[in-house]
Amino acid sequence: MNGFADHGIDEGNFGDEKSGLTQGLRTFDAFPKTKTTYTTRSTRGGQFTVLLILTCIVLSFSELRRWYHGQETHHFSVEKGVSHDLQINIDIVVAMACQDVHINIQDASGDRIQARDVLKRDPTNWAHWIDAKGVHLLASGQGLEMEEDHVADVMGKVSGRKKFSKTPRLRTSHADACRLYGSLEGNKVQGDFHITARGHGYQEWGEHLDHRAFNFSHIVNELSFGPFYPSLLNPLDRTFATTPNHFYKFQYYLSIVPTIYSRSSTNNILTNQYAVTEQSHLVGERSIPGVFFKFDIEPILLTVAEERGGLLALLVRIVNVVSGVLVGGGWCYQLVDWVGEVRGRRKKRKSEGMLHGRTVTEEDDE
Repeated sequence: MNGFADHGIDEGNFGDEKSGLTQGLRTFDAFPKTKTTYTTRSTRGGQFTVLLILTCIVLSFSELRRWYHGQETHHFSVEKGVSHDLQINIDIVVAMACQDVHINIQDASGDRIQARDVLKRDPTNWAHWIDAKGVHLLASGQGLEMEEDHVADVMGKVSGRKKFSKTPRLRTSHADACRLYGSLEGNKVQGDFHITARGHGYQEWGEHLDHRAFNFSHIVNELSFGPFYPSLLNPLDRTFATTPNHFYKFQYYLSIVPTIYSRSSTNNILTNQYAVTEQSHLVGERSIPGVFFKFDIEPILLTVAEERGGLLALLVRIVNVVSGVLVGGGWCYQLVDWVGEVRGRRKKRKSEGMLHGRTVTEEDDE
């Protein structure tokens, strides 16, 4: 049936010796199998089989893991909520007494927020905050870009507490610093907020602070925009800047980008990322020293979405991986087997060409 008789080949030499329906089906097989008596088993084939199985398992697990974590996409669109409110979360420690520090916010619309009446002010020790773990220096003129957080990481971080930590107890009876912290509501437009000394920078009645008391060294524990998520790390978080000069101006320029992290249609997190550039320098006695933050809202919206394919697509990828490994492994096995066979033939010819320790030549044949 398979045409073996036309070529002088006995069909009974292929397949197991069985009769009946089973033998008929095996004869009808388009890929007839050779009898086991005509085949030779080798350890190399078993090793290749184990290697292919392990490779298929590892690659299939990798595809399954990639499917489970999903694929992130970044989409930019026009931000339509420029006129909405914007929450500002601040946690800053300044190396001055609380009664000598003033902080205010003013936006492009002309609204001014007396932040000193909204934020909490706690006397504290400078050494407690500067020695904290993770606090690092922000060099002058340095620019920090927004960190690219993954959707899964953000979803995990925002599920924790959403309150400011308590101020530690004073280590000594004298407080040499002031902690300003809390959340403010402002307009979602360009603006700035600044920390200055009492009697300087604003038209206020009362005694001006002695210039020798100026010390605007500061530690930024938290500076974020939008809903307060203390676990999300922003570019200025846990940074400090110090100066031995009384008249020194710390200037930060912030570029804010509204961002939405999305895992599904119902699981969305709205926040704001920002990039910051610092330009700090000495100022004269006629200028106003302090810590100044100038922020600008970018008219774009960044949507970071995590998408996961269907089960059918996953199954197709796994089948493709397994079949590709099997086909490629088969080719490699045949190639290795052919190389081994060629080397074996050469060794056999070399051993047959030796007679009494010397190589047989044409003269010996004659």
